[in-house]
Amino acid sequence: MAELTLQIAIIGAGLGGLAAAIGVARAGHKVTILEQASLLGEIGAGIQIPPNSSRILKHYGLLDKIESVSVRPRDFIIRSYRDGTILSKQNMVPYAEKRYGVPYLHIHRADYHRILVAEAERLGVKLQLGSTVTKIDFDTASILIRDKPDFHADLILGADGLKSICRESLLGHVDPPHLTGDLAYRILIKAEDMKKHADLRELAGEPAINYWMGPYGHVVCYLLQGGGLYNIVLICPDNLPEMINTIKADLQEMREFFAGWDPKLKTLLGLVQETTKWRLLNSEEMESWSHPSGKFALLGDACHATLPYLAQGAAQAVEDGAVLGALFERIEQKSQISDVLTIYERLRKERTTRVVKGSTALRDIFHMQDGERQRERDRQLTQQEPFEGYPNRWADPTFQEYLFGYDAFAEVDMAWKRYKSGTFPGTAGHFKSNL
Repeated sequence: MAELTLQIAIIGAGLGGLAAAIGVARAGHKVTILEQASLLGEIGAGIQIPPNSSRILKHYGLLDKIESVSVRPRDFIIRSYRDGTILSKQNMVPYAEKRYGVPYLHIHRADYHRILVAEAERLGVKLQLGSTVTKIDFDTASILIRDKPDFHADLILGADGLKSICRESLLGHVDPPHLTGDLAYRILIKAEDMKKHADLRELAGEPAINYWMGPYGHVVCYLLQGGGLYNIVLICPDNLPEMINTIKADLQEMREFFAGWDPKLKTLLGLVQETTKWRLLNSEEMESWSHPSGKFALLGDACHATLPYLAQGAAQAVEDGAVLGALFERIEQKSQISDVLTIYERLRKERTTRVVKGSTALRDIFHMQDGERQRERDRQLTQQEPFEGYPNRWADPTFQEYLFGYDAFAEVDMAWKRYKSGTFPGTAGHFKSNL
């Protein structure tokens, strides 16, 4: 527990905002989440919880609740788009727990969100819904809210996602999300419907993450909710009209794009009765996530939105929250808030940048057109042992360790020791005389 109690406001009640609220409230501070929506809830379908996230959830005592509504995939399986031939496989059960001490999980986003909300409320976090932020005064740490009283805090954390008012306020100009050139069809179907088809029974019965890689697109599928639902994400080039980011999809158009792919996919997509297509957007890297006043910082998609191809977007937001919580557990005086934010940004920015760039680079691996480069990629996957730079990034021994082995609490522990010795770069070194 921290030696003092701060009033901390978090703007946004998504997964990142909730993770930060839990971390900071556990440290003994008073936390209020300001959320624009009048009702809490998460849209979307499946989400992946890799070991770097499940380690944090275990630390918070939430892993058992999460696991009770999750599925453990046994393997990452990467397939050829032509006929579903397996090109590469990376074990996850029992590998993830043996290697990293925690599991790799699949969960419905709504279940994940619900569990985090309940834990935040248990810790005394106040959720102020229907609160649309119109302006932030960074110098006084004040938040102006439409038709409601201003909110004052010792620190404001902006966790309002990709379309972030907080980011635009910090930058001082409009900064809409950036086009990536891709879109996603997100689909949920009942596993029992799949089991009626002989060629789909293995997919419906075996917990695994299946990827099909093909020209200009890829497909990701996995089981959810005890194996009762099958989550399907189809990635292909963005053809949405300008200014429209989500629209009900034409099933025939969807099926035509994947018509020449694995016959299993044709059968699978034949079961889809409706779907929506979502434009995939991200943001450009920022020079800094925090305000010079030392009373405001961003986290999650508000400052490092990414393509979902490494399945690390939510995980990075949860890491942000864990780092902030662990730092505010150690803070001893209010004057250190600015230094804490400096440490937070230095610990997180380089990692999130690497993950964002790695996700974008994975598109080039997944979406190769037929030809020599694609054949060489497939040769490496099928004939070589995993190496640094291996096309299956989850099997790349170096990158896998970097992604999954991250321990937010150990990182903070080392950084705080440096801070107390007066050697952490960019900080005032308040503790130098106390050694």
